[in-house]
Amino acid sequence: MALFFCLCSLSMGRAKYIIPALAGSFVIAYVSDKLIADKKIFGGTTPSTVSNKEWWDETDKKFQAWPRTAGPPVVMNPISRQNFIVKTPEA
Repeated sequence: MALFFCLCSLSMGRAKYIIPALAGSFVIAYVSDKLIADKKIFGGTTPSTVSNKEWWDETDKKFQAWPRTAGPPVVMNPISRQNFIVKTPEA
């Protein structure tokens, strides 16, 4: 919204350069991300801990099996280390 407001306040002479430059920068960022992260142009492989479904399932079981000493039950997110309180549905 702020970008639109800013571009509307510019004269059309400057906006015709800013909008294509902004679009071009997004294209360059997308292509760079695809080449570096997905195509791995600098080498490397995806770790098995990321690509292996069984590993994710076992990790989830391990985190859910941790003993709780106090407080309400929670669902643990192993990626961000955030805990969310599980609310029981009330009838």
